[in-house]
Amino acid sequence: MPSLRDIRGRIGSVKNTRQITKAMKMVAAAKLRRAQDAITRARPYAVLLEQALSRIAGRAAAEGQATHPLLASRPAQKAELVLITSDRGLAGAFNSSVLRRAQRFMVENADRYQEIQISTMGRKARDFFRVRKTPIRKDFAGVHQGLNYERAAEIARELSERFLAGEVDAVFLSYNEFKSAITQTVVVRQFLPIETGGAESAGTGYDFLYEPGRKELLEELVPKHLAIQVWRALLDSAASEHGARMTAMESATKNAEEMIAKLTLQYNRARQAYVTKELMEIVSGAEALK
Repeated sequence: MPSLRDIRGRIGSVKNTRQITKAMKMVAAAKLRRAQDAITRARPYAVLLEQALSRIAGRAAAEGQATHPLLASRPAQKAELVLITSDRGLAGAFNSSVLRRAQRFMVENADRYQEIQISTMGRKARDFFRVRKTPIRKDFAGVHQGLNYERAAEIARELSERFLAGEVDAVFLSYNEFKSAITQTVVVRQFLPIETGGAESAGTGYDFLYEPGRKELLEELVPKHLAIQVWRALLDSAASEHGARMTAMESATKNAEEMIAKLTLQYNRARQAYVTKELMEIVSGAEALK
């Protein structure tokens, strides 16, 4: 049976842990609010840009006009899967869910592609594949430090250049899509070639006169669309990470409080037993003196 000193030490240790997890929860909650605001600001622009791109590309395809090389599908032999995880842990299943989904994607598409390359954003994904001796095409190191749109545009541009050079035939992004503070869904989205719905996306509504022409507009819109897709994925991943960490730390804090209550009860019972034993010894000693 542990001594009173041992139990007091455990209670103190758990209280210190509770203090840390509670502070981490508060920090994650503050970061989550900022990340949600960033997603809210980026979403309208991304949606309208995607609609405009789909309309222009769809109309051009319907009329048999040239669209853009990043919209053109081709026989896919080489694919690249870009994983977005975090640099830090203590976020529940946030990272492991993405990594499991990546492994499943590689198994499911092993017959479809001759080669599937892996690129990573976040130390957790990088370390996971390095430990397993899986080659990493590129690690976009430090992407989560000072997260900004310019960095996202740079990554989108590099992936586009690889596609145009024929180094890869399809690019996919895998990340946690933010739903709420307690719900994040792992998705695998096709990044290249861009999916617009083809001629069907031309729609049956109003037609527009474009100045300059559709080709020139696509040259401008396609890079912006790709950049905003990477940016949205990074924002979704960041918000999901903070939400997962906040939930995990809340659960850890609750578990710590339950453990403190159990240890306190154990301490009180042990102390009561110790006092009772002392009283019994005193009474026994007094009886012996009579």
